[in-house]
Amino acid sequence: MSAKSKTAPTSEHAPAPPPARKLFGTDGIRGVANEHPMTPEIAMKVGAAVAWWSARGGRPARVVIGKDTRLSGYMLESALASGVCSQGGRVLMTGPLPTPAIAYIVQSMRADAGVVISASHNPYQDNGIKIFGADGFKLPDSAEAELEALLDDPRLVTSRRTEGGVGRSEKLEDSRGRYVTYVKGTIPRSLRLDGLKVVVDGAHGAAYRVAPLVFSELGADVHAIGVKPSGKNINDRCGALHPETMAAEVLKRKAHLGVALDGDADRLIVVDERGSVVDGDAIMSICARRMKESGALARDTVVATVMSNLGLERALASLGCSLVRTAVGDRYVVEVMRREGYNFGGEQSGHLVFLDYATTGDGLIAALQVVSGLVLSQRPLSELAAAALQRVPQVLVNATFKARRDLSQLPHAQKAIRAAETRLGQDGRVLVRWSGTEPKLRVMLEGEDEASLRAMAEGILDAARADLA
Repeated sequence: MSAKSKTAPTSEHAPAPPPARKLFGTDGIRGVANEHPMTPEIAMKVGAAVAWWSARGGRPARVVIGKDTRLSGYMLESALASGVCSQGGRVLMTGPLPTPAIAYIVQSMRADAGVVISASHNPYQDNGIKIFGADGFKLPDSAEAELEALLDDPRLVTSRRTEGGVGRSEKLEDSRGRYVTYVKGTIPRSLRLDGLKVVVDGAHGAAYRVAPLVFSELGADVHAIGVKPSGKNINDRCGALHPETMAAEVLKRKAHLGVALDGDADRLIVVDERGSVVDGDAIMSICARRMKESGALARDTVVATVMSNLGLERALASLGCSLVRTAVGDRYVVEVMRREGYNFGGEQSGHLVFLDYATTGDGLIAALQVVSGLVLSQRPLSELAAAALQRVPQVLVNATFKARRDLSQLPHAQKAIRAAETRLGQDGRVLVRWSGTEPKLRVMLEGEDEASLRAMAEGILDAARADLA
């Protein structure tokens, strides 16, 4: 079988999100807590809109609301719940729980929608709102545009319930146990982790309780860090953004590996027994090989974003597998997987989607897939990672501007981009894109010589500065 890389329709060449989506970015609404758009007033409107939009057949909606450990989560949780209740909806609150756990519980409880209050890997001052449909998948751009249009729709006022029609909110007391049991069920019941030493870094975030539980209940010797949230220390020098903290613990305790999650636990970074980082690209290669060999990799294809290293593409080709690339964002990875019938994909940053088990990136499920391969192969993670892929030098630079402009309208930048593409030819890649949440231009180049890559990348930024001066 010939292997090749393909670019899905939702690649970097895809059309921009609908203009009406002024609040929703690449992963929900996000911003500084208590500043527009992350205010209680907006959150209450979002809650009302979700309840109104997801109600079925005249029956008030049931909405699951979860959050991470940020201080502002209390404020936004109450506001969202108030909005749902104003439409007669029933709110099921889980408290701090990973984003993928909310997606699972929405399906399990046959709820109509799920809302997660989290800014993922951002500092505690920020917060965000992510929305899942009744099927447990993140809403597509078109649905978010509909919801956004509803926020100022008079129908949200005229449809408010009164007297006995007002909704209610309650705590879903067993949500943590439901999710832990579900995650453990994604690996064979016969597989135990006895004798495996694991450092688990919960990033003082949403998985601070469930992550250590999953591994300890499977028999592993667990040392947990990042599990004492204060409301202000989420992602602070810990978790997937700072794997060096976990790496030091792995070496100190002579552990077999370390597992680091981000604030809402939808992504994973691993370190091997030597303290070396194993990122999302390497994990995808390791897991793809195992799935290919067992016949579990649908259509012998992995879905990744345009940011994944060229080394992953080449490693998959050596296995007789293909790589499909999408725009940045795990939601776009999932959309292509669902549309084309693929079952495994992810991002270099550690969002890994095993569609046979979950509807979105799940750091704990991904970690168990890695650990399963480790136990079954009886090989150290450093050995598996070394064989996974030969990474191509990659340079990432960015700059923030006052406002964004369509890249096609930046002549100097376009000229610099074309020059870099010509110079690299088939041995490299050039990717220039605007951030999905701020006017920040991101430039990524891959090739054989890092110094020349950096010079070309900085040249593209300088050209953009000239265009946007």
